[in-house]
Amino acid sequence: QVQLVESGGGLVQAGGSLRLSCAASGRTFRSYAMGWFRRAPGKEREFVAAISWDGGGTSYADAVKGRITISRGNAKNTVYRQINSLKPQDTAVYYCAASAARRVVVTEALYQYWGPGTQVTVSS
Repeated sequence: QVQLVESGGGLVQAGGSLRLSCAASGRTFRSYAMGWFRRAPGKEREFVAAISWDGGGTSYADAVKGRITISRGNAKNTVYRQINSLKPQDTAVYYCAASAARRVVVTEALYQYWGPGTQVTVSS
């Protein structure tokens, strides 16, 4: 069992940067692939970024590629998401997720555990 809690959301101006953290409980955290998803107002949840269990592989959505970095600290049971050059269209609730698949996973259905989400609002 893995429990996830996101933090670091808030209000930021366009062009700014934000780092989200996801703290995981459970001794098996380091064996899970991790991902970030987001749900913008009126839209379905979509993939943002993912990292493999050992941090050796990453994947990013085209909408954020070049502006985002996902990383993990297995010693701290934490995964991070740094995004720069924020745009108003990045406004969304951001979710952290864990997958037992271990490899990089971009498909929402392959994630077994989800955090409650954290709101990010980008003002223009």
